[in-house]
Amino acid sequence: MEQNADEAGDSEDENTDDAGDSVDENTVDSGSSEDENADEAVHNEDNPEYVWGLDTASIVDELFFGCVEQNYGEPAAFGRYLETKEGVSYGITAEEVSFFKERDIKIIPIYNHFTDATGYEKGVSEAETAIQYAQENEVPEGIYIFADIEPTYPVDSSFLLGWYETIMDSPYLVGFYGIFSEGEPLTIAYEDLLTNIKDSSEIAIWHSSEPYVGITTKENAPSFRPEVPDFVNVTIWQYGIDGDTCNIDTNLLRSDILDKLW
Repeated sequence: MEQNADEAGDSEDENTDDAGDSVDENTVDSGSSEDENADEAVHNEDNPEYVWGLDTASIVDELFFGCVEQNYGEPAAFGRYLETKEGVSYGITAEEVSFFKERDIKIIPIYNHFTDATGYEKGVSEAETAIQYAQENEVPEGIYIFADIEPTYPVDSSFLLGWYETIMDSPYLVGFYGIFSEGEPLTIAYEDLLTNIKDSSEIAIWHSSEPYVGITTKENAPSFRPEVPDFVNVTIWQYGIDGDTCNIDTNLLRSDILDKLW
């Protein structure tokens, strides 16, 4: 999910030129043509159970959104970071919040101000900072905040427990982002977490790739088929990363999460 902030900022300028690229070119660039995707494509209008969304490290403005809308389609939700992480991602702005609200696009709040996901106290402190950032951004109560646990980060169940208990004691809801495939360190840590909590039904899991489909347009989105162990109940599946035309990743979301997004 994380992207270099310099690249993210540069992409806003590049979008002016790239926005003229056709949907056909973008589909070819993503490695899957309309014919190849036809059998498993899901048109969201015909499938109310899942909706199509995006996330980005860039600031979303009229120019950026124009690139997205012309080349990919209009998302139901957009993942954005709560604060700027130098060299990695730009934090969401008040102007962005208004921009999304005017278009009835939900915001998926992401917290990524750590690179080590080990230790209970670390989980508590990072969750406390995430809550502070959410409140400073006026994120309403009852909204998921996703801890961004990249595949290069060390992770253990103690960190997950610290995050879980702290967020659960706050006005917000617990979310985890990362790779939850069989045998991954995050998957192992999460399975251990489930043995130490009474109720996992309120946890939202945002699974990245596996299987990796690649960036597609909204119309050519795949069916919802994340490959994870049975104990991982995926709410959001990030099936494509690092779009060439616009600086985006592509996702499918269960529609029942929308009322718990910002």
